[in-house]
Amino acid sequence: MKLIGFFNRDGGTFRTTDMEAYERRAEAVFREAGHDFDAIVFSGKEIVPAMERAARRDDIDGIVAGGGDGTISAAASIAWKNGVALGVVPAGTMNLFARSLRVPLDIWEALETLAFGEVDHVDIASANGRPFVHQFSAGLHARMVRYRNSYTYRSRLGKMRASARAAFGVVLNPPEFEVDFEAAGVRERRRVSAVSVSNNPFGENALLYADSLTSGELGFYTAKPLKPLGVARLAIDLLRGKVRENADVMIMHPAEVNLHFPRLRAKANCVIDGELLPLERDVALKLHPGELKVLVKQGLAAQVNQSERRESVN
Repeated sequence: MKLIGFFNRDGGTFRTTDMEAYERRAEAVFREAGHDFDAIVFSGKEIVPAMERAARRDDIDGIVAGGGDGTISAAASIAWKNGVALGVVPAGTMNLFARSLRVPLDIWEALETLAFGEVDHVDIASANGRPFVHQFSAGLHARMVRYRNSYTYRSRLGKMRASARAAFGVVLNPPEFEVDFEAAGVRERRRVSAVSVSNNPFGENALLYADSLTSGELGFYTAKPLKPLGVARLAIDLLRGKVRENADVMIMHPAEVNLHFPRLRAKANCVIDGELLPLERDVALKLHPGELKVLVKQGLAAQVNQSERRESVN
């Protein structure tokens, strides 16, 4: 395959990595695996335009993106729109999409897995046409990200501390708002503290990432209006990977969700794959089954398909 590697030197793990050595190692590993491969290191501001230019080329089969969740989400969007394959090197704090793809979280080991891997097709979702690989959310999560972004931090540890501080602030001051939704033939208005729509349902894990990206379903979650104690209980259930057991949470698995916010505040926000954005009054969320080509570990696609077939039979 003709591949180009794009590594964000400003992303998490890469900040403390010898990027010249990593670039050389990436090229050696992929070329050893038989690929036509060049690696380039960019700053965070440069990497997205560079990936967009490369993906539009006629002679490119795929891009390999290394960075945090924001870089990876942008790379997935670019790969999907241009019909090329995506390889993910997890160099961020959470690495949620990489976890769902079962890519090793060690950036050196990930190179071997991707170079000697295979192309698989997974689901990707969109919110009003904007692609996302993890989730769209409004309410609790958006308020937490807004709080976190108001704090100053310069490292992964600093970001984690800011996130913890922001989470505590949300527990003490949870939002409450109305949403109309239409999903799986159900139309309803609810008063909620949180709305989340994920690319495939979340697994039973504390980080809230999908165990599979080929179910052909969205995860649709709403939380009833919560007081501080209720938010704390929800946070505990999230950390235990037991959100399904929380009585305040409604869960559905549709292929499409339409949201309408009847009393939208002027400065209301949502979060799409970790990025804080203005919330639109109407949001159409759709799943695009099997439309994203990704590099995964050799044989993994067959293992996942067999596992899903067994689960459907049971």
